[in-house]
Amino acid sequence: MSYPAKPSAEPCVTTFDEFVQLADYSLMDTLDADPDATVDGDDHRARQVFSGHFVPVTPTPLAEAEYVTHSSTFFKELGLSNELALNEKFRHVFSGDITAAHEPMRQIGWATGYALSILGTEYNQQCPFGTGNGYGDGRAISVFEGIINGQRWEMQLKGGGPTPYCRGGDGRAVLRSSVREFLAQEYMQALGVPTSRSLTLYVSKSETVKRPWYSQNSYSTDPDVLMDDPVAISTRVAPSFLRVGQLELFARRARNKAHPRALEELSMIVSHLMEREYKSDINQNLGFTNQLVELAKLFRQRLTSLVTNWLRVGYCQGNFNSDNCAAGGFTLDYGPFGFCEVFDPWFQPWTGGAEQFSFFYQPIAAEANYYMFWKAVRPLLSEDADALEQFDQVGRSFAEVMEKQVQKMWTAKLGLTEFNPELFKELMQLMTNSAVDYTIFFRELSHIPEDVSALKKSFYGKTSQQLDEQWQSWLKSWCDLVIKDGNLAEISKHMKQTNPKYTWREWLIVPAYQQAMQGDYTLVKELQEVLSYPYDEQSQDVEDKYYRLRPKAFFNAGGVSHYSCSS
Repeated sequence: MSYPAKPSAEPCVTTFDEFVQLADYSLMDTLDADPDATVDGDDHRARQVFSGHFVPVTPTPLAEAEYVTHSSTFFKELGLSNELALNEKFRHVFSGDITAAHEPMRQIGWATGYALSILGTEYNQQCPFGTGNGYGDGRAISVFEGIINGQRWEMQLKGGGPTPYCRGGDGRAVLRSSVREFLAQEYMQALGVPTSRSLTLYVSKSETVKRPWYSQNSYSTDPDVLMDDPVAISTRVAPSFLRVGQLELFARRARNKAHPRALEELSMIVSHLMEREYKSDINQNLGFTNQLVELAKLFRQRLTSLVTNWLRVGYCQGNFNSDNCAAGGFTLDYGPFGFCEVFDPWFQPWTGGAEQFSFFYQPIAAEANYYMFWKAVRPLLSEDADALEQFDQVGRSFAEVMEKQVQKMWTAKLGLTEFNPELFKELMQLMTNSAVDYTIFFRELSHIPEDVSALKKSFYGKTSQQLDEQWQSWLKSWCDLVIKDGNLAEISKHMKQTNPKYTWREWLIVPAYQQAMQGDYTLVKELQEVLSYPYDEQSQDVEDKYYRLRPKAFFNAGGVSHYSCSS
């Protein structure tokens, strides 16, 4: 399971004037604006939004914005010169001052509403009005949509200030969470896991907000101090930011006959999703209802593949609600996420998440989100019985497709040609009993060792003679299958392309954002570099620093092993 790099474009956009020429606003030009919105985008107080697909809103600029970093990898893919990130007008726009833009780019952004479901149950409590009409992009404001190298991209400011969906919040993001999201998006891309992307990161030199967090050396479950954190804006980029929860919002309105055009607005947003995310994969000659059947199949494939990849690399979303589930089938919203270090099927970094959003439970959460997608789109097929039956069958088979994907992934991680349930079950038990490091274990296994001693680099504790013997027995059974399957060098090579060497270790990320809060971005950039090549053998210095077990001091540490929802 290897992931070839995308072909890179030679930088061709070197000035801000050239950049703005790429603007092309399909969402604002084809969908409905909230009829109650202001004309100038000065719409920053929490209020109910009753209809429309988006609210025009202007971001709130950072005071004294300073450049932290940008993704040179993504800039290169887009054909943007690295110098552009330091361009004064570019910096103004992507730190929230959209007045620096000029035609064809617009001096107004947009925010969208969406609904919330948790494991298939609809909720309105998170909306301050109790109606669901105030829930949506509370601090994420899209400021650009355009076609770059033949691909449509949307650019969204995270922490861009309050919108009508802010629920009374300040609309800001702090540097800590912004550094985490910035690094995580590009790391996931390097892993070959579909994700939103990171463009730029700017911080205010003078503006701070108070946020609850963990004191130094805290072992508290919940944050125990109130901190003054620097305000930052990161720009995340995706083909669209359409979510399952967004489709749900319009389906709920249609179901409740909230306004005369509710069903039409549902049809419009679903059509827009197909245009933005699935156009090249859906036969445009099909009728609308048959296109919806194809959409259901494609989203099922993408979502099952995505969650399978999460399991492969040890990623736990932490809070996989329908509003955090991208309808395009990629990773979105890096809030209370984490990566499994000590193997635990029920690993959950978020203190509010419990078992329902834990590591191995993610396929169940994905199925619940898919069900809400199915439920939202289904009314649009009501007059086509044949298409409706096909659509329902696609939904009914989600769990089966998910299981096949997951088994195929475990087969690849183990270097085998077919899934062996007994061998896998025994391995999971041994990994749990020995407290192995998830990433280091599978990477060391990729060398195809014959003796368990070679795997002990990944063990957090000492093992008994009995456990060693169980490991040795398992290892022999596994090696016999691998040897039977073919060329060991080739199998080892493919395993190393499936099992990354370098993973996200929160205790190594914390110093990066702590130093960044003091104005030192050296470690942020070092992590960018290391995490850009997660499958590669890197220098000995990098290996010594980043390929090692979590030190005891960081077990059960607040802000490291667990954290409240990121902000």
